[in-house]
This record gives sequence, structure tokens and C-alpha cells, in this order.
Amino acid sequence: MLDIEEDIDNPQLFTHFGTSSPCWRLTTDSDALQLSGAKGAATVAVELSMAQACDIRTMTGVTSSMTLSIAIFGTPIRVHLVGRKIDNWAWGGTAAHYGDTETVVKDLENGLTFAEQVVSEVNSLVIIIDSAGKIKRFNRLFEEITGVKESDVVGKNAFDLFVNVSQREESRAGVNSYFSNNKSAPQTRPINTKNGVRMIQWRTTLMESGSGEPEKYLVCSGTDITEELRAQARLIELASTDALTGLSNRHAIQERITAAVAAENAESFGLIFLDLDNFKTVNDHYGHLTGDALIKEVAGALSNCLSEKDVLARLGGDEFLIMVGSPTQDASEAMAQRILDHMKMPFALKRAEVYTGCSIGIAMFPAHGGTLEELVRSADTAMYVAKENGKRMYRVFSPDMNSNVGEYVWLENNVRRALDENQFELYYQPKISLLTGKVESVEALLRWNHPERGLVLPSSFIPYAEKSGLIVPLGRWVMEAAAKQAAAWKKQGLPLRIAINVSARQFRDHKILEDFTHAVLSNNLSPSMVDLELTESCLVEDEKLAHRLIRMFRELGAQVHLDDFGTGYSSLSQLTRLPLDVLKLDGSFIQSIHTDAKARALVRSMVAVGHELNLKIVAECVETQEQADFLKNIGVDYVQGHLFGCPMKLSEFEAWLPVTSNNVVQIAA
Repeated sequence: MLDIEEDIDNPQLFTHFGTSSPCWRLTTDSDALQLSGAKGAATVAVELSMAQACDIRTMTGVTSSMTLSIAIFGTPIRVHLVGRKIDNWAWGGTAAHYGDTETVVKDLENGLTFAEQVVSEVNSLVIIIDSAGKIKRFNRLFEEITGVKESDVVGKNAFDLFVNVSQREESRAGVNSYFSNNKSAPQTRPINTKNGVRMIQWRTTLMESGSGEPEKYLVCSGTDITEELRAQARLIELASTDALTGLSNRHAIQERITAAVAAENAESFGLIFLDLDNFKTVNDHYGHLTGDALIKEVAGALSNCLSEKDVLARLGGDEFLIMVGSPTQDASEAMAQRILDHMKMPFALKRAEVYTGCSIGIAMFPAHGGTLEELVRSADTAMYVAKENGKRMYRVFSPDMNSNVGEYVWLENNVRRALDENQFELYYQPKISLLTGKVESVEALLRWNHPERGLVLPSSFIPYAEKSGLIVPLGRWVMEAAAKQAAAWKKQGLPLRIAINVSARQFRDHKILEDFTHAVLSNNLSPSMVDLELTESCLVEDEKLAHRLIRMFRELGAQVHLDDFGTGYSSLSQLTRLPLDVLKLDGSFIQSIHTDAKARALVRSMVAVGHELNLKIVAECVETQEQADFLKNIGVDYVQGHLFGCPMKLSEFEAWLPVTSNNVVQIAA
């Protein structure tokens, strides 16, 4: 600020405002320029022409200056206005006499200092370079990101400091293009820092220097998007990667297949659909943690069977899909066989050593489908056929497979509904005592009365129920229906025992004892009038569990029968250890005893062994009187078959049942 003596030549501003640099202000609603000086001094309003007011209102938010001729209390004066737009409706700054250069410079310096602070502290990286790439300015945030100080890099080449050698020429060419074309565009480029490579999204502007020899500079304003890009990459990874195994997931491989079939001049490739054969058993027996561990081990084993061109993905659960890079069917079949061979080896998990085979379906593009959906459906269909044919094998898709899978899909849609809508019923086939001819018990056989298909035999739906796990709720329904009927007969004075069939899958269910107990006790059957027929497959997987369950069933009053004896894997020593009540000879032996001497010898031996173990013997599939006579002569206790009675509806059975007090059937001597 000039003192009084120095202001003598230009006294107007100092005289009126007490300072040679009064403040000025202009608003949108008035063309009067307001001037005010020291605190407490009066404010003077100077009327401007419309053109002068418009000129002032062209000022932006960046400090600038202009000259203006005005009159203060009738005295003309030429002044410098230094200032900027301060908000949407006002402009302001400081004024100085036209000849007061020192004050004007000082006011401009203050404005520039403010602008420098904004550039330095703005939350954006700012670097200014010349056409040679030399650094002119470098703000605080850039210092923080790179780990270097502005004072250490001004004048140095930005490309050498912050750009990888492999990208320097490309970066220089891009900057040279900006200068030569006088155009710039936003872009994302990496820079080297002391903390590693960072990705910066740049916006660049060409500006001309405001002092000295005119020169153009490139003002680069950047945002560090490194973490944002990493987050995006992680999201993409999560969207395309199976979390448990680290393999590609369903979405990722579907995109690969879709791209492959849509490609111009698309090449042939194979698709392998793989499903583990006993994964549900592992999950049920050992728990989901062990199941997850098995899935990870299987994923590793499958990866070892692939070549570099193959893509392996987990679809979910125990299903995997492999896109085979080779165009030949032979290559896909060879890979399938490698996988089957590899899966024969056990997987050593923490809680157990687990064997798990798999079933594989193969489809080829374009022979078995021209779209993603068609190919996956064909491979899936072939996999189901492999399971149907015995598991632990592969099958290549053929069109005739569709009918089989169509039936499977129909069952999938209708069995559960049949349970909900009570479409099932029990048929009853009598068991006859060969000694007395009395009907002492029956076997309950499940039948399905579908509203459209009519009677559906068990051979059509039981295999599906076993594989899908629906055999458990289906078996529970049989228990409850049989117990309810046994209780009804008991009230009528017909103490008929009812034997129900229990599959290996149902026998392994942890709730089977609870379900059976509820069915028996809720119908006031104590002791139980419901017996269980087990196949030998129920006993071989876990003999200790089988022994414990059988003992507890018998404590409830149930008799336990070993069904289809002679066709399974149980040993004589196992029979001595298990607390069974009845051996039921498989019908295949009975049907040939009148023509095959070996069959007769086997039946005699099995009857003798059973009696030595204090077990009752039941022979099924008895269809002729000759068979019945032979069985009676060798000491068989009970017979069952069409000679005496077919499986019958409840009403038919009750009508068939002999009306004598002892329910005796006439048996020829």
C-alpha cells in the first residue's frame, strides 16, 4: 500500500476510501459498482454504463484484470479492477489507480497466489509439461502419489521419470500429436511411482503461457483409478470364477461356448458334462465340509487331465463342464476315459478316504447342437444315459437318447407332485404259511395312480426316486400308510403283519428310525405290526450302522427280512452277526427249480443255512403247484406268488381274503 506522500499524484482513491486499493463489487441486479475502503468507511456506488457492467460480468472464477473509466463524486478517474466471479450473482476484487502499477501487481499476485494454492491442494493430480515433455508444475497430490517432490522434478523429463520404457515412445507420440493438432482427449495410462504402478485417468488441455516468450504447455489433470480398476477386476473375477474351486463358473464357460459357436468359420469342439456318482452320499454321511473338500480335490484331478486348449468349469454342486479344444470326437472320448481312470483312485480327505466315480456325457459341435443350449442339453442327456447304464462310464450323445431323458424329466416334474396330491396307494400280496395254509402277513407294494397315465408301475419310477433322493419322503409315506392299515386291520380282528420294502438309500437316511417310530406309535401299534424288508445292499456299506438300526427296529416289535437273498453280496459270516428274522429267497431261484437241478440244490442249501441260523424262510414268485410242493418238502416256511394271490388293491385283497376265522388258504398236499 502507498503511503500518503506517495499517493499525492493519485489522491482520489485514498481520499475517498482511506486506501489506494479499495474493494469493489458488482451484482447481477444492478449496474452500480460498489467501492468501499477501510473498516467503517462509507461505500460509494458508481453508476456504470451497460457495456462496462457487461465487461465486468465476463470475468470468470479465475483472477483477471481490466481497466475502467469512472467518475467518483463527479471526478473522472481511470482504474484497474483486479478480481473474479465470486458466486452466481456477484463479482468482486480490488481497485487501483491506473498509474499505480505496484498496487495492481500486488493485487494480481494475491489472486495468483490463491490460484496456486487451489492447484496445489485440489483433489486431483496436476502436472504441466512442455512440448519436450519437461515438467513445469507438479502439485501436492502428485507428490503424494508418486513419492517425489516438485522441487526435485521440475525441468526433468516426465516420460523418463514416470513412464515404462516399453510405453515411452507411444506416450511421446501422443503428446506430440496434442501439440501439433492443438487437440487433446481423455485417456487412461499407467505411471511409475515409488509405491508401484498406478493407473491414472487423464484429462489434458493445451494452454499458452501468460508471461515471457509465448509457449504452449500441456496441462494434465488426473484421477488415480487404480483401486477402482482393481475392484472392477475383482468383480469380474467373482462373476466368472467359482468361489470354492477357483475354476471358471457357469457364466464364464457359457460365454466361451456362445462365442465359439457364433464365431465366423466356427471350428468343431467337444463338450463334456460330468457328474459325480455318489456325492450326495458323501455329503449326507460326512457333512458339507467334507463334501466341499471332495469337490476341490476333484477339481484338481480334472485339471490334471486337460490340455492347454481345454476349459474346465464347475456348474455348481457336483457338476462340471469341459470345453474340449480338439475338434475330434476321439479326443473328447480319450479325455473322458482319462478322467474315468483318474477317478478310480481314492481321494484322501481329513475325515476319510473317499472313492467317487463319475458319469460323463459328450456332445460335439456342430453335430449335436448349434447353440449353447442345444449342446449343453445334449451333453447332459448323454450323462444321464451313462448313469442309467450303470454309472462310472461315458456316453456320446445320440438323438435316440432324448426319449429316455424325456421320461426322466417327466418323472422329475410329477413324482413330487404325486406325493403332494396323494396319488400313491399300497397294493397287498399275501404270504402263506406252507405248514398251516394261513395268511399271516402281506407285503405292501407301492403303486402310482397318475391322473393321465393311469397305473404307473414301480419299475418306472423307483429308480428315479432312488437317484433324486425322493425315495426318502416316498418311503416315509409307505411307512405311515402301512402302519395306518395295520392298525385298521387290528381293530377289525385281523392281526395281519405288513412288510414294507426299504431301499439302501432310504436305509442310510439319518431320520429313518425316527420316521418309523412315529408311524408305528402314532397308530398305537406297540409292538409293531409293520415289518421291514431290506436288500443286501443295505448291509454291505456300513455293517455297524445296519446292526444298530436292525436291533432298534426289532425293539419296536418289527421283524426284519433280508430280501432277494442269494443275489447280493452278503456273506454267511455276516448273516451270523446281524439280528435278522427272515430270509426271503430271490424269485429267480424259485422259477427254475422244476427244470434246473443246480437251482434246486442251491435252494435246499439256503433253506438249511437259514434254519441253522433260526431264521424263517420265505420263497417268492411261486407260480405252480410243483414249485409249492417242492418248497414245502424242503421246509420253506412261507410262500408268496401268483399261485396264491397277486398284488391287490385294498378292496380286492379284503374281498379275496378267506372268510374263515383263521384265514386259511387251501394248499394241496
